[in-house]
Formats: sequence, structure tokens, C-alpha cells
Amino acid sequence: MVSRAERSAFSDWWWTVDRLLLAALAILILAGLVFLMAGGPPVAERLGLSTFHFVNRQVLFLVPALLILLPVSFLSLRHVRRLALFVYVVGMVLILLAFQFGPEIKGAHRWIMIGPLGIQPSEFVKPAFVVLAAWAFSEGSRRRDVPGTLLALLILPATIVPLILQPDFGQTMLITIVWCGLFFVAGLHWFWVMGLGGFGLVGIAAAYEFLPHVRARIERFLDKDSGDTFQVDTAMESFSRGGWLGRGPGEGSVKRILPDAHTDFIFAVTAEEFGIVVCLGLLILFAFIVLRGLALARRNEDTFCRLAATGLVLMFGLQASINMMVNVHLMPAKGMTLPFISYGGSSLLSLALGMGFLVALTRKRPRAEMMDHFTPERPRG
Repeated sequence: MVSRAERSAFSDWWWTVDRLLLAALAILILAGLVFLMAGGPPVAERLGLSTFHFVNRQVLFLVPALLILLPVSFLSLRHVRRLALFVYVVGMVLILLAFQFGPEIKGAHRWIMIGPLGIQPSEFVKPAFVVLAAWAFSEGSRRRDVPGTLLALLILPATIVPLILQPDFGQTMLITIVWCGLFFVAGLHWFWVMGLGGFGLVGIAAAYEFLPHVRARIERFLDKDSGDTFQVDTAMESFSRGGWLGRGPGEGSVKRILPDAHTDFIFAVTAEEFGIVVCLGLLILFAFIVLRGLALARRNEDTFCRLAATGLVLMFGLQASINMMVNVHLMPAKGMTLPFISYGGSSLLSLALGMGFLVALTRKRPRAEMMDHFTPERPRG
């Protein structure tokens, strides 16, 4: 047991961090490994890999993920901003390099190869983008000599234009919605909210008109006869097969024919083997993390912390919602992973970074430290 009287970095962290949020994240990570053991082996066997290939790789990625989440949660607010800026710049450079040097996968250049390791830079840009946009909005409202609002307006097109060119419509939509949410929380008038909503509809219409893969997904969603809907139909069937209590671990059959049973459709595999009750429990766990994060953000007196925490929670919740809605055919397929549940190294490391930022931003801090992170550093000498 850590004593309050003990003065160390760990004790200061332990008594200022939200332990309920940490516990919920830990349960989610462990649940992800259990569910991946159900969905991963059949896909690995179809690809000629060892049975637990994806499970073993997820465990290997989980180690650096924890080494990211925990140390980042120790950071001061000033260092959170600096790390976010560093990650954003490196991520955007890698996105641009992917156009020239990255492999083309399903018609998109989203990956960059570093040795044998494939990295999707856009995953790391997301949490860094949220922190930087929140900082720009907060500085714009606090200081007239800093063009924070202008920077917040410019960072959105600077981020999404390369994503559109990849193309990656799902990540573009997610980042844009989160940015609009930040703009609203920062005090945007309802008139501008309606304007942004209209602009978003125009963007979706343009994507439908000029991006064939977006048009195909929307048409398949609206009309099953317009194209191949095998994955979505099979995912829906898994819920009826599993019923409320499921067929039992390892007893599912849908995972043997679903190509993305370990990534995009792991929620459907979970429904067949563990039942709708477990899926509802997973939904409640996601909802708890989102609501807990929003409650912690609301209590925070610092504008930057409040905006950044809200944005990170909004991105986390939207990503989870999109994945689950695709699985139950409530929206077109987006290729979005289920946070900490789906297989994916880049996604896991990115989520660890984002949740590390969230834990750091929602820690209880003395007022002196809150004021210090706004005080410009004086030159030495």
C-alpha cells in the first residue's frame, strides 16, 4: 500500500490519478486478449500461420503499449503538449512518406514499413491532433496575443487533406467530428455548429461522388443487392446464433468464414461465442470510460485540460461506437478497430498514447502547477 506521506514520483502519481478509470482500462485490455483468442486463431490458420499468431503478436505489442500508457500518464501538462507536438510532426512526415515509399494495400497508401514492422502513422496523429487542437482553442480564448483560434482552424485541413489523399475516409471523418466537438465545447455559437454540420454533409456528398470505394460502401449499406455484403450479413447472423448467453468459447462457426474476424468484426465473433449479455457488458464498459472521462474533464478548472480530455474521450467513444454500429449494420463499413479489443499493433500503441494523455490530463494537480504550465519559460543566462 502506498502511503500518502511518502514523497516520490510514484506516490504523487498514485494519489492524483483516477484509479477507477485505470481499472476500467485494465479490464478492457484483458477482455481484448480473451476475445482475440476466440477470433484470431481461425484467421491465422486460413493464412497458414500458427494458431495463436495474432494473439502472440498482440501480447508482444501490449508490452510497449503499457510502457507508453503508464510513463505518459506521469507527464506534466507542459510535457504532454511537447510530446503531442513531437508525435504529430513525426506522424505527418511519415504519412507523406507513405505516399512515395509505403506499400499499396487495398488501393490506399496508409502504411510505412520500418524494417519488418508496418506502422500506420495516422493512428498516432489522432491523439496528438486532439491535444494540439485543444491547446490552440484554449490559448485563443485566454490570450489575445496568440492566434490560437486561427491555429485551431488551420490544423484541421493540414491534418485531413493528406488522409483524404491516402485515401482514409474513416479516419478523416473521425478527426473532423472530434474537431467539431472541441470547437463546440470551446464556445462555438450554434450558428457555426449548423454551418459546420452543413459543410460536413457537403464533404460526405463529395466523397460519395468522387471516391468510388466510399460510394460502393454507402450503396451496399442502403441496398444489399448493389454489391457484396457477405461480411456484414455474416456478422448479423452471429448475433442470432449466439443468442443471449452465446454458444461457448471456441464453439462459434462464423469466425471461420469472416475474413476480418480478428479486427473489424471481432464484436460479432464475441456475440456468437459469449452472447449478447457479454456484448452489452462490453458496451457498458466503454460507456463507463467515456462518461468517467467526461466527468473528470468537467471537474477540471483548466480550459486546456478540459478540452483535451473531452476530445480524447470523444475520439475513443466514437471509434468504439463506429465499430459496433458497423457490426450490427447501423452504418456503412469503415474499417475502424474496436479500441483495445481488435487486433492491431499501431491501433493498440496509439490508443495507449491517447489514454496515457487522458490519465495525465485528468490527474488532480495543485493550482500552482496548473498556473505554471501557462507561464512562458524564461531564457537562461
